[in-house]
Amino acid sequence: MSESYLLGTPLSDRLKSLVVLIALVLAPRLARAQGGPPLLTNDPGTPGPKQWEINLAVMPVLARHQYDFQMPQIDLNYGVGPAIQLTFEVPYVLQTQPKPFSTGWSNAFPGVKWRFIDNKKGWNVSIFPQVETPGPGSAVGSGIAASGARFLMPVEVQRNVGPLELDAEFGYYIPFHGYQHEERIIGFAAGHTFTKKLEMIGEVYNDRAMGGLPHDTTWDMGARYGFHKGLIFLFMAGRSFSLNSSTQPNFLTYIGVQILLEKNGLALHSEEPEE
Repeated sequence: MSESYLLGTPLSDRLKSLVVLIALVLAPRLARAQGGPPLLTNDPGTPGPKQWEINLAVMPVLARHQYDFQMPQIDLNYGVGPAIQLTFEVPYVLQTQPKPFSTGWSNAFPGVKWRFIDNKKGWNVSIFPQVETPGPGSAVGSGIAASGARFLMPVEVQRNVGPLELDAEFGYYIPFHGYQHEERIIGFAAGHTFTKKLEMIGEVYNDRAMGGLPHDTTWDMGARYGFHKGLIFLFMAGRSFSLNSSTQPNFLTYIGVQILLEKNGLALHSEEPEE
């Protein structure tokens, strides 16, 4: 399906097409998929006690007049008990448009996830408070990081429905300074596990600032493939529904690897994926 066709199709028709596509791809089998990398939508899952989940990726975000390449995007997660996760995420950004080229560390996101409803009648629910730290001065000056700090409070919900695992995330950014905009995020993800190695996933994600940009609505699809014990290949690609703002992505992708460590990071996760 061509890019021009997608841009010229009414939003309601494209939403219906996306739902039909997901339903056709995700045939009726047991679902064990999750949100989180490579998706934008997070889920209530945590690594487990004394276990690490490390996601290393390259993530191009190509918007009108702006090309940003997060290389790498670093996402570190450590399990404290069965339902708590400590997180630190930060990207190193190469911006090739607008010229001149700019590089530097963007805003970091330290946070804590707490799954306070754990498989109660099939439901899992978590909160994931994070702080978006101010970017370095040079990165702020070149436009690859924001200057002020913000507090992000999202809620994640997960439940299996038939052959699918469904995830939703609702969050709100609260700025620490008056010159910044409040911002809300909404994500819906669906996944299906075809084999012990292969998992197919997709999502619709909306990011809207109150009284400013961005106004982004993006859909994407991807996969996770376990190629070795403790190592999972991550892939996602997607695009915007419409070009309704100068900063809305035309195209984004995520290519990376997830490293699962146990024994406080001393060994790869012992379970090896099987067909």
